[in-house]
Amino acid sequence: MRRTTTTATSADAGTARAPALTTIRRVAPYLWPEGQGWVKRRVVVALLFLIAAKLVSVSTPYLYKLAVDSLSSEAGSDPRALIGLGAVGLVVAYGLARLGSVVFGELRDAVFVRVGQRAIRRLAIETFTHIHQLSLRYHITRKTGGLSRIIERGVKGVDFLLRFMLLSIGPLILELTMVAAIFAWVFGWQYAAVVIVTITLYVWFTFAVTEWRVKLRREMNDQDTDANQKAIDSLLNFETVKYFNAEAREAERYDSAMRQYETAAVKTGLSLSFLNIGQAALITTGLVIVMGMSALGVRAGTLTVGDFVMVNAYMIQITMPLNFLGTVYREIRQALVDMGEMFGLLGQPAEITDAPDARPLAITGGEITFDAVRFAYEPERQILHGISFKVKPGDRVALVGSSGSGKSTIGRLLFRFYDIQSGAIRIDGQDIRAVTQSSLHQAIGVVPQDTVLFNDTILYNIAYGRAGASRAEIEAAAKAAKIHDFIIGLPQGYDTTVGERGLKLSGGEKQRVGIARTLLKNPPILILDEATSALDTQTERSIQESLHEMGQGRSVIVIAHRLSTIADADQIIVLERGQIVEQGRHEELLARNGRYAQMWERQSAEEEAEPAGEAA
Repeated sequence: MRRTTTTATSADAGTARAPALTTIRRVAPYLWPEGQGWVKRRVVVALLFLIAAKLVSVSTPYLYKLAVDSLSSEAGSDPRALIGLGAVGLVVAYGLARLGSVVFGELRDAVFVRVGQRAIRRLAIETFTHIHQLSLRYHITRKTGGLSRIIERGVKGVDFLLRFMLLSIGPLILELTMVAAIFAWVFGWQYAAVVIVTITLYVWFTFAVTEWRVKLRREMNDQDTDANQKAIDSLLNFETVKYFNAEAREAERYDSAMRQYETAAVKTGLSLSFLNIGQAALITTGLVIVMGMSALGVRAGTLTVGDFVMVNAYMIQITMPLNFLGTVYREIRQALVDMGEMFGLLGQPAEITDAPDARPLAITGGEITFDAVRFAYEPERQILHGISFKVKPGDRVALVGSSGSGKSTIGRLLFRFYDIQSGAIRIDGQDIRAVTQSSLHQAIGVVPQDTVLFNDTILYNIAYGRAGASRAEIEAAAKAAKIHDFIIGLPQGYDTTVGERGLKLSGGEKQRVGIARTLLKNPPILILDEATSALDTQTERSIQESLHEMGQGRSVIVIAHRLSTIADADQIIVLERGQIVEQGRHEELLARNGRYAQMWERQSAEEEAEPAGEAA
């Protein structure tokens, strides 16, 4: 727990990356998964098509040479000419070879595409699932925009890495080896030596410059992530920007981030031009040397014009894959960086995990016990100091106190968003650390201060309370939350879209949808976390009736701001600085004339002043 904040921030900023070898090891099983025979068969067939494509591709310049020689005066003197094929036949064979190379290459891609897409889907769902398993602490500190970019780039890199590691690097090495062997066999070792030296220098230069470019690209990605985060952050806070007339400030803030991205992108672009020029110079030098050597051979009569053409064709043919090597290496290195960030995210440990012997929570009555609970978000800032209290089955217990006293923290601990440092929290005698999180979360319903809705229909948002609920059950929950009449009065009724975070609905309407959603879940334990404190007094009073009915037959913890809403609670607990200072029923606490009585007197005076203020 103490390490999580630092780790989360690091990963969020994009600095925590899995090493390249670790990334490759993580991806490799997707090419040859255990128990997935169809994947293995597709990989084998793709490799066979790949080899066929390269064999046909390498034979193409030789057929071209024979066609040229058959048209020259030396055609009959070439013992390697294909018997029985004239110039036209050789041209047709040459064309079929070119077509065959393309066809086999496309068949390879067609067979392999499902393997790549399957890997993308599996890694995407693995990442998505893992993010939901991370703690609330992580999600409070993470940046949504930066996180989404890391996932987006990482998932895209999976298909590229799988496809090009298997279907590009291997074939390239095979093709270059075959070309060098043909040069040595047909023309002599000198030609092969020039080709090998050219390829070696080309690969060395490409890798060296690309390593430098990867650092520039990484800086560009970081700036891109930062700019994207600022844009999303500003759009999510659209109303706040408007309230403070800060459009120009936000534009300048975004432009500042984009300016840094522009600088990094320019460096990346210039480095690419340098790499391309260097690659062209090396390959052209090799081409000129072997062309010059073959030209001298033709003049000396040891080579034919077809040999001269074949040398040129082979050199041009290896130019394309060598240029492709530069691109592939750059992209693979970038894919490794992007996927390293994603695997770094996957490497974030889940702070809250089920015990190895965890069992489902068994609810017998819904009794909640806090036993000497101590908790701190950070070691230097203790929040709860040995809190102890009990909520009997079916009771309604209210937590009150000033801001920062630990009220909401108690609700989060009961839901096990965090683990306590000492003490115990029990439900019907079962320590919540010894039961599965899924069963614990299923048993607890929460109505927060600000209900956040999905950008979907009202029907979807209420139905979210319980998977598989029928339309009748959804409408019954809406009626119990006293929002059914409002919904059917809308032009699209239950199919009305609520907008992002439910912004198309008022605060009271959102809360009622949240109440309906929790009623549909039908949990035995209920947490009302200042569920009406953000609403006006009239709306609050109307919703309080729904909340009160909702709590019938359930163990309820009410985290309250307005004391008038919890005066009828079975027990009221007054917190100050993480300690219980008073505890009892409303009348008992008023009689003590202590902290609760002071709070009640102050709020009563404020509420009495409200009508006068409204009348004025």
